[in-house]
Amino acid sequence: MEFIIFIVAMGALIYGADFIIKESERIALHFNISHFVIGATLIGFGTSLPEMAASMMASSQGKSDMAVANVVGSVIFNITLVLGFVFILSKSLKPKRDLFGKDSAWVVVPVVVFLLVSYDGVIGRVDGFIFLFMMVAYLLYLFGADKDDIAGEIDESLIGAKFAWGKSVVLLLIGFALTIGGAHFVVESGSEIARSFGVSEWIIGLLLISLGTSLPELVVSLVALKKGSADLSIGNIIGSNVANFAMVLGGASLIAPLSMSSEGGFDILLMVAASLTLLFILANRLYNRAGGILLFMLLAIFLQNALA
Repeated sequence: MEFIIFIVAMGALIYGADFIIKESERIALHFNISHFVIGATLIGFGTSLPEMAASMMASSQGKSDMAVANVVGSVIFNITLVLGFVFILSKSLKPKRDLFGKDSAWVVVPVVVFLLVSYDGVIGRVDGFIFLFMMVAYLLYLFGADKDDIAGEIDESLIGAKFAWGKSVVLLLIGFALTIGGAHFVVESGSEIARSFGVSEWIIGLLLISLGTSLPELVVSLVALKKGSADLSIGNIIGSNVANFAMVLGGASLIAPLSMSSEGGFDILLMVAASLTLLFILANRLYNRAGGILLFMLLAIFLQNALA
């Protein structure tokens, strides 16, 4: 029964986040807010909304391991699973944007900040403000970026679509209800599953919750691949990972300090390895099957260790 509740709650969490993102874009477009501003703000954290809801709910219930493991697992899945699929299925990408020159710092900086603030075993409220400051810095960077890079990420189906206040407000309320309710039941059922199988809440957060909350990034990337613009997914993943550290951990640690589990040492090292591998791929432009296989090898190591 707990598995059914978990799956239904995860679906509610993801669909709720999707409602919030789309209706927020629709309202912004109605008020003639530029595509660039929408992309820089909503796309920057939109696909990380499920992770944020799950981790903040876990933090409010005193489940620090689950909150932190959700972020660590999401970053690993975003890089190894999502980008691994993109590189292998697309065969070869030739992005117009200089991803290494413009975005490589945002692959490394969030990881370094995470390692520094978690060195003492606790991510406290001061650390949370540091993470949020990093998100502000990232948004300021996006506002100084090439507007065409971000404008291309807007949902084109919403441009010129008929706007109705009543419909948008109702869908926003439904989205928030699904997201908050889904996050609550994901954490509760996840904890029950952990207890019934005798596994830790770290493993539940690391695998089940993080994989589920990474589904929006996977779907967005596969849709982009189908449309022939898969190179956009690389930037999306980088931005999503920044938001995972800055907003998800930042928000969760402001609710309650997060204690770091000694159980997650290898997973954190693997997260660092995945980030450095992505940096290597960007530097050498390995946007092909070789890069995808490299990422899948890390994914296999991650899953083997987590399931051992």
